Amino acid sequence: MASQQLFRALVSAQWVAEALRAPRAGQPLQLLDASWYLPKLGRDAHREFEERHIPGSAFFDIDQCSDRTSPYDHMLPRAAHFAEYAGRLGVSGSTHVVVYDASDQGLYSAPRVWWMFRAFGHRTVSVLDGGLRNWLRQGLPLSAGKSRPEPAEFHAVLDPAYVKTYEDIKENLESRRFQVVDARAAGRFRGTEPEPREGNPDVRGAREFPEHCPRLALAFRGHRVGWGPRIGF
Repeated sequence: MASQQLFRALVSAQWVAEALRAPRAGQPLQLLDASWYLPKLGRDAHREFEERHIPGSAFFDIDQCSDRTSPYDHMLPRAAHFAEYAGRLGVSGSTHVVVYDASDQGLYSAPRVWWMFRAFGHRTVSVLDGGLRNWLRQGLPLSAGKSRPEPAEFHAVLDPAYVKTYEDIKENLESRRFQVVDARAAGRFRGTEPEPREGNPDVRGAREFPEHCPRLALAFRGHRVGWGPRIGF
């Protein structure tokens, strides 16, 4: 895999626009639209991508790039599955991946995919600050239609430090070796708002980070940050 220095977790819309205008030799850039929405919102992320997206983008389907055999939503796929999926989107070991989403907040599901790439050993990955919303606000160009990225060869090896298991969380209730952070909205953390799915109580000992959910993993980019067994989307 190419040099794996820690890339900036966030890149600006202007930085991406300039990188598209003047590509860097030896440093291919691949943008990924990782939009995902709760079913109750009635939004079709893939259809919206085909209607408008940042030029050169491919669509990263969080539902498809997951362990489809698990009874739980969006569990990490096996390394071979992730490698094959990322390669089909044009990502190689030398690619600088920039992930964004089209959420109304400007940043929602993209950090999940940023974390997935890091968990599978790819460090040259960033998130577009403000997402498609900020790109539109700045009047930058758009494309439409299906994406056809040139397939590439990608190798993935899962770093277990980026994932916590049920057993890890249970043991930590007594040992307190690490701090669990609940990145849901404040009302869900406190039990005053309903969960989008049944059976998602909070974890004893977790601390609340209200209003900053999308940027949480990025804020801890200098640390080993793991997702719990049922934490995510």
